[in-house]
Amino acid sequence: MSSSTTAGQAPVRRKARTHFLYIAVIIAVALGIAVGILAPSFAVELEPIGKAFVALIKMMIQPVIFCTIVLGVGSIRSAAQVGKVGGLALAYFITMSTFALGIGLVVGNLVHPGEGLRVNDSVAASGAEYAEKAGHATTADFLLSIIPTSLVSSLTSGSVLQTLFVALLVGFALQAMGRAGEPILTGVGHVQRLVFRVLAMIMWAAPIGAFAAIAAVVGATGAGALKSLAVLMLGFYATCAIFVFVVLGTLLKVTTGINIFTLLKYLGREFLLIVSTSSSESALPRLIAKMEHAGVDKPTVGVVVPTGYSFNLDGTAIYLTMASLFIASALGDPLSIGEQVSLLLFMMIASKGAAGVTGAGLATLAGGLSSHRPEMVDGVGLIVGIDRFMSEARAVTNFAGNAVATVLIGHWTGGFDREKFDAAVSGRLPFDEETMLDDDHGHGAADHDEAVAANAKADHQVALSKDAATDERLAAR
Repeated sequence: MSSSTTAGQAPVRRKARTHFLYIAVIIAVALGIAVGILAPSFAVELEPIGKAFVALIKMMIQPVIFCTIVLGVGSIRSAAQVGKVGGLALAYFITMSTFALGIGLVVGNLVHPGEGLRVNDSVAASGAEYAEKAGHATTADFLLSIIPTSLVSSLTSGSVLQTLFVALLVGFALQAMGRAGEPILTGVGHVQRLVFRVLAMIMWAAPIGAFAAIAAVVGATGAGALKSLAVLMLGFYATCAIFVFVVLGTLLKVTTGINIFTLLKYLGREFLLIVSTSSSESALPRLIAKMEHAGVDKPTVGVVVPTGYSFNLDGTAIYLTMASLFIASALGDPLSIGEQVSLLLFMMIASKGAAGVTGAGLATLAGGLSSHRPEMVDGVGLIVGIDRFMSEARAVTNFAGNAVATVLIGHWTGGFDREKFDAAVSGRLPFDEETMLDDDHGHGAADHDEAVAANAKADHQVALSKDAATDERLAAR
């Protein structure tokens, strides 16, 4: 496709193709709900198809993160800039997680979820099972798990933090190599194009994956659990909405002047993907691509997004808060304010690294209770039936929090192009769904810019050589 001959038509054609794809996803979700209600036994058998689609996307996450961070870190000349972004990101994540915990505590103490429910033997056994799955990893175990077995295994381990760690090391090494590292950066750039092209191909299976995933959830859960636990679900959804639209929305507006609804609309297709798969990790590669497209520079996106998926768990923090209060109330032993704060701070630390994994919130809850308040583990079984529906809200909130964090930190560190952002969210600069990379657009202009830069560098080297020759002649005299 030539961008010079069909510059005005190509973006429209791309938009039309992907527009039908996501209409198909919406239809598939509706059909999945209907099948789950009308034929629950058949719907449950579709679960492997939904899992297969999520697995296809997850297999691309680590290559995407590796390429993005290596290109972003390796192409800048100052390691201090990456350190500044990382430090600011961690400080921001801790602050916002604290806000999320606080809001969850307030709403949970107001609505008193769990009153009137009782724990029977089957429910207690279910809670104990999840606690056993969660394990009891220490802080030292968590830190050691970040170091991969080998440099290459970081791309196949399934751990986002291992990939982040190795990619940063490679990026800094390429910084130190200077011009000698430029061919390697060029090669990584070609690999990134290949990875995003494969990811775009996988996305065409989204309607099938969404249909199977939603049908299996509805078929396995049924309407009974939703009715009996409606207070907890609605309270949790309301709390997540307050956090996203009030806390994050106000912070984004005051800091950058951007309306949060504008940002969320720009990421609408990613939210649809998350809701249909109950996993925020399924949209991680697209978030990286769309944040770069929206004017946030590569180093900021490469550091903030992967780190945020492990440390910026706003939705999970709210979930742990309200679920703990719910269980304590159902057991007839409400927690005091001091006990609430102590327990939830403990579980917030224990939850790091669990983002994006479907059901990880429930395992984190059970593991945290088992370590801190073992007498409450039996109550975990009460929310097993609705955990998948709460998982969707957790994932959406985590995703929104990471998107806002990327824009804010880019703004604070000078790595955010507001004009490009406005053009991207308005549709004047359409996102290329086929390649997910900006450098495939207007490549003629890009080649021209590179040529100009190369010529300028060559002229500079010639000038330096002339100056050196002059100095030698003067010294000889």
